[in-house]
Amino acid sequence: MALTISEQLHKFVSSYVEEAKSEGLKIVFDSDWPSPCYEETAKDGEWVKWTPKGQAPKLSFDNVEEALSLQLHPDYCTYFTSYFSDNLKAKAPQGNCELLQVFNHEDFARLQQNLIGHLLMKERLKQAPTLFFGLTDEEDFILTLVNDSGEVALEQVGKEPAQILAPSLAAFLAQLTPIPH
Repeated sequence: MALTISEQLHKFVSSYVEEAKSEGLKIVFDSDWPSPCYEETAKDGEWVKWTPKGQAPKLSFDNVEEALSLQLHPDYCTYFTSYFSDNLKAKAPQGNCELLQVFNHEDFARLQQNLIGHLLMKERLKQAPTLFFGLTDEEDFILTLVNDSGEVALEQVGKEPAQILAPSLAAFLAQLTPIPH
């Protein structure tokens, strides 16, 4: 039986952390960018350990949906309101990718602003709404969720999705191999 997006995301994040266990996940500390992910404090610019942390209380896209009069796909909302985390690198069957995550509340606000800009661009181009969630090694190509169907697509910025990669976000995450940094 297929896992839900919550279950599959938890499985991927857990395997990401497990894969990094020997060296630990490290990030440059920035006191101006506070996050529950930091495992320790240090001087700005020093490397510190970090780990993804569950959001409590969970953030919400209600304001974006209200502003655009558009209901966002529930898988997308779950994906970005489950964890605070640095971006997660992974290997997909098609190549390497980076799964966007939110590191703190300010990062979530920035994500919402960028998503609104992306959706307004899609509307202006008379294209169906897509929701970005990842980067690829190819410049100008992003990973998106087709809002109406929930399919994961490879999309060149400003164009219609070029290729459907998976029938759902959970199915896409299931085929990834973590590459902790």
